[in-house]
Amino acid sequence: MEMMKLRALVFVVLAMGMLTGKSNASFKDCYTKCFIFCMIEPTQTLCSCTTHCLKDCIFQEIQNDVGEDGSDNLGFCKLGCAFSMCSGFSTKRTPNGDKVDGCVGSCSNKCTKSYSSSP
Repeated sequence: MEMMKLRALVFVVLAMGMLTGKSNASFKDCYTKCFIFCMIEPTQTLCSCTTHCLKDCIFQEIQNDVGEDGSDNLGFCKLGCAFSMCSGFSTKRTPNGDKVDGCVGSCSNKCTKSYSSSP
């Protein structure tokens, strides 16, 4: 029982350490932090945490990079790619932020900003 309390304390300290930092965190930082906090909740599943964190962090990244047009089409393409290609890297105990980040980054090559309808 004492070992469980110690592990929980270490986990909380590590998680709090992730919270401090720059406000425009990288995708990897965003995903790792989101995934860890999501998995703490007893009602969450691996799939729901992966889906939630991919969505939140991809759109945060896109929002930081979007130009004046504000188009989210790139984000939807990237999200679809990430769901199909990158969602299997995380496990209950390990978010694998590096692998997910690399995979999501490769989705940028598949999705272009040429989705806007032109007359």
